[in-house]
Amino acid sequence: MILPKLTSLLFALTFLLLSCSDSNQQKLVVYSPHGKELLEDFAKRFESAYPDVRVEWLDMGAQDALDRVRSEKANPQGDIWWGAPAPSFMQAAREGLLQAYRPSWAGAVDSAYHDPQDLWYGTWVTPEIIMYNNRALTAEAAPQDWDEVLSEQWRDKIVLRDPLASGTMRAIFFAMIYRDYRLTGSTAAGFDWLRRLDANTKSYAANPTLLYLALSRGEAQFTLWNHPDVPLQSQTYGHPFSYVVPKSGVPLVPEGLAIIAGAPHLELAKTFYEFVTTPESFIYAAQKYWRIPARMDLDFSQFPPETNPQQFPALPLDWKLYADSSETWMKYWDANIRNRGKKN
Repeated sequence: MILPKLTSLLFALTFLLLSCSDSNQQKLVVYSPHGKELLEDFAKRFESAYPDVRVEWLDMGAQDALDRVRSEKANPQGDIWWGAPAPSFMQAAREGLLQAYRPSWAGAVDSAYHDPQDLWYGTWVTPEIIMYNNRALTAEAAPQDWDEVLSEQWRDKIVLRDPLASGTMRAIFFAMIYRDYRLTGSTAAGFDWLRRLDANTKSYAANPTLLYLALSRGEAQFTLWNHPDVPLQSQTYGHPFSYVVPKSGVPLVPEGLAIIAGAPHLELAKTFYEFVTTPESFIYAAQKYWRIPARMDLDFSQFPPETNPQQFPALPLDWKLYADSSETWMKYWDANIRNRGKKN
């Protein structure tokens, strides 16, 4: 009888010690659309440098991240919001959702890539491109520019990420509307463009994984998406993806980073902020995840050619207008254009 009791006692003590060990760990909560590969990788790197910290990351769309920070304003649960187009951070800044923090490298980014009150800073610049299935299309046969995707030859051959939850798709849609809006002050031509795109769209994927599967399986031949995911998905997972840089230019989207207002672990959030934005982290992210840094004080000879910003001619965009108008424009698209293009 003594041995079983001793065994039970030892088990209880072990469980208590493990519980105490876990309770001594600090928890940092990160909201991000950067994808599980990058998030898990950087979480492990941070935990290795700070063994008493456990990083809990939640991978979600950019709009989902903004909505979550909004919904938790009265009782913040997250510490860091890492990644989304700059206009999402502009909206959050206006709504008092962000904590001011001036990073050590603040002087190394263009003024267009950060908030004047230090509420957010740009980390990466993401080009939006045309991603295609290279088993279904050759580089020459794939659309070479934005307007070419509207050709009737692509009817039911396009899959898109659901734009309502996706910062990438919202940026692309905004860019297509803004091309004529900046000349005429009217959204009519832009919405007509989106209506014709909808007519060619076979489906809207609820998340990136479903987007990749649909394109990889040949359910569609191409999509409109972000550049870093093309080499990541093709080289890491073997998806048959290649990309075209549209001849007329691409949206170059600054991706932001911010501390959430009322963050439960403010000092730890500042430490994480600095950790993921060191020169070493930027070089690592470029070499492994093809991310183009917003910082201009780095040694670009260490960056892969795929991350050379000169290969991506920029479309003119007004990010303040995006922040002010995107929500209204997307609601109009959802109510009046989604899944209606084929009826016209």
